[in-house]
Amino acid sequence: MELKKSLKLELLGFLLLNVFVLSMARKTIPSINWVLKETKYTRLCSSKKILTVNGLFPGPTLYVRKGDRLIVNIQNQGKYNVTIHWNPKKKYYKLILWFWEICDLYRHGVKQPRNPWSDGPNYITQCPIKPGANFSYEIIFSTEEGTLWWHAHSDWSRATVHGPIVVYPSIGTTYPFPKPHAEFPIVLGSWYKGDVMEIIQSALEGGGETNKSDALTINGQPGDLYNCSKPGTFKVLVNYGKTYLLRVINSIMNEEVFFAVAQHNFTVVGTDGAYIKPIKTNYIFITPGQTMDILMTADKSPSHYYMAARAYEGVVYDNTTTTAIVKYIGNYTAPSKPEFPSNLPNYTDVDAVTSFTNRIKALASKEHPIDVPQKVDTRLHITISVGSIPCPNDSCDGPNGSRLAASLNNVSFVEPEVDLLQAYYRQIGGIFTTDFPSVPPYFFNFTADEMPDNVLVPSTGTKVKVLEFNSSVEIVFQGTNVLSAAENHPMHLHGFSFYHVGSGFGNFDNKTDPKGYNLVDPPEINTVGVPKNGWATIRFRADNPGVWFMHCHLERHSSWGMDMAFIVKNGSTRLTSMRRPPRHLNPC
Repeated sequence: MELKKSLKLELLGFLLLNVFVLSMARKTIPSINWVLKETKYTRLCSSKKILTVNGLFPGPTLYVRKGDRLIVNIQNQGKYNVTIHWNPKKKYYKLILWFWEICDLYRHGVKQPRNPWSDGPNYITQCPIKPGANFSYEIIFSTEEGTLWWHAHSDWSRATVHGPIVVYPSIGTTYPFPKPHAEFPIVLGSWYKGDVMEIIQSALEGGGETNKSDALTINGQPGDLYNCSKPGTFKVLVNYGKTYLLRVINSIMNEEVFFAVAQHNFTVVGTDGAYIKPIKTNYIFITPGQTMDILMTADKSPSHYYMAARAYEGVVYDNTTTTAIVKYIGNYTAPSKPEFPSNLPNYTDVDAVTSFTNRIKALASKEHPIDVPQKVDTRLHITISVGSIPCPNDSCDGPNGSRLAASLNNVSFVEPEVDLLQAYYRQIGGIFTTDFPSVPPYFFNFTADEMPDNVLVPSTGTKVKVLEFNSSVEIVFQGTNVLSAAENHPMHLHGFSFYHVGSGFGNFDNKTDPKGYNLVDPPEINTVGVPKNGWATIRFRADNPGVWFMHCHLERHSSWGMDMAFIVKNGSTRLTSMRRPPRHLNPC
């Protein structure tokens, strides 16, 4: 009798599971259509055509809920090759994968986090979408919640091809803070009077420094402090007493920035699509590639107040300031000029950077747990440098007639002619080598004023590092003063979020510095700022099989070769292995 009852329950469970799976398989996946095209825009007293998505600059905002899936169909009507990178972190969950894998048996082709085919970096996970061609990206959201962003990932096209991704809590859940009255995406960007693709092409051909941007922007507008820009200045309309969520994204090409609103205080509640312990502050510091969720209460005398972003001196590249206006709704006498934020740190305020970044801790609550690797299987010590390569007859535009070349562990990355993912998946030889070094070729005083000659010239190659599936990985990023060109470096890893467990100035000491690691509530992020002449340590679990790019998010450094890629091997089962490629891939 008990056996019959058990069999009936098992049969009922099996039938219910099939109904559930079939309903999921048949569920319509939302899709949107984007057209890449040249659109005329006027900024800084002159007009030019820029590459846009659907004619918008910044591009359209994607609104999704936690766990959603989305198809984005791209049609390239522009004149350049393009790919799109989606910044959501990817995580691996057995239950979710198991259900979707059953759907796959019904040939509905639902994609998983273990599929890097839609990640987007040019010649890393796909060949570019050529003019006149199409490509469809499938995006799956898993545990991320908050603000992320998307951007082009080919040459410098991301200067104008980018936009926010807003991930709301899943239905039936809410924020771990009081729901705001309203929200505003705040996209910090760069504006060049010239064609950015021609600018980088010319710089790479000559081997010298790239032109700096002509303005920084807030939501595509330079603001009052630039010529011919006052009428278009972006305005944030607020009601007295209400709290607003500012979703701040740094899409600037080559600058880390401070950001503040005159007289107003912030509560920072999230970074890179993950919640943090609330931070009370009157400014933030944000690097290219990073996002931050900020609560701001409109509790000052109704008036007009400047919102401003200013470059940080550690970048030594562009010290201009962009502004928007926070404008209170109501009857009052508007000032002749908005008040500028006196709380915006100075260009050279290193202490302001350190003080802010050291306060960022993961929320690490029951509802939003973290899983920091306590033990490490694979350790890497990676130096970050800007050096140079000699040119025949000293004919290039870099130092002493050389060509500028950035590197990781003294290896300057060379972009392949076939994307790494296809080469790995199809076992195409001669495209890359698996000998990216785990440690620098030489150990010395990395932050000294004088450097040994043998570290000034990097080697070149398309080198990757192979990681075992599910291994725990620690990377120590070490900044260097090669060519006396030390800068902050926002290092970004595709395919994962990682835990920022420690950082400091000077040379990393592997005996004393790990004692200060935060292994309790480190922030879970995808871009970490490595301090000028300092170090930063991250940890993550390599549980996402595929090929994943890692690079500096200062665009000129990435263009010079401050990049590498990881290959995360398949696990022991089909459910822990990389999925098959989509039917239609763009040819190289």
